[in-house]
Amino acid sequence: MEGAHTVVLEQDVLAKNDHLAGHNRSRLAELGVFAVNLMSSPGAGKTTLLEQTVHALGASVPLAVVEGDQETLLDADRIKASGAPVVQINTGAGCHLDATMLSRALDTLAPARGSVLFVENVGNLVCPALFDLGEAARVVIMSVTEGPGKPLKYPHMFASTDLVLLNKIDLLPYVGFSVPEFLHDLRHVNPDARVVEISATRGDGLDEWYGWLRQRPGRG
Repeated sequence: MEGAHTVVLEQDVLAKNDHLAGHNRSRLAELGVFAVNLMSSPGAGKTTLLEQTVHALGASVPLAVVEGDQETLLDADRIKASGAPVVQINTGAGCHLDATMLSRALDTLAPARGSVLFVENVGNLVCPALFDLGEAARVVIMSVTEGPGKPLKYPHMFASTDLVLLNKIDLLPYVGFSVPEFLHDLRHVNPDARVVEISATRGDGLDEWYGWLRQRPGRG
């Protein structure tokens, strides 16, 4: 019976989260805020990508950032230095952000009407995929340094995403990573996800990423 109780508890937690996520989604839609849930493994390049995006688009598009980490203000300080308003959420032992956390962050951050809101989730490929925040779109950043098979090993994360940014392609000559193999695995779990190959440090593919943001392709 213990297993059954565990399943019911998990379903209850997710149902409550989804209910609040719906409120977040309505709140953001009323303001015309395009919220993007950024998810990845630690070190895949989320914060570097955000810094580049703020520098490139900040003068023409209102941007705001919610930073999620277990501890420290390191990433929030980087985003603040790049020129975007930011709120840091430290989850302690928690491995993901949830809709309640985002709701509280929105109260503090108060993103401008018509802005793009980036939510940099806690770095891992498991828990963040399970929790709807009320975002309009999901983006997974995958680094070529992470090795093969990630879509097959973490299918829920890759099945739930709208866009995959394949980052650090400048390192392809130095790592054993096959882009065709990755795309084959991704299509197995998500035939519809768009893929953009980028280097957040060198600039490859970033114009296509910025174009995607300007299109604001919501989840419906």
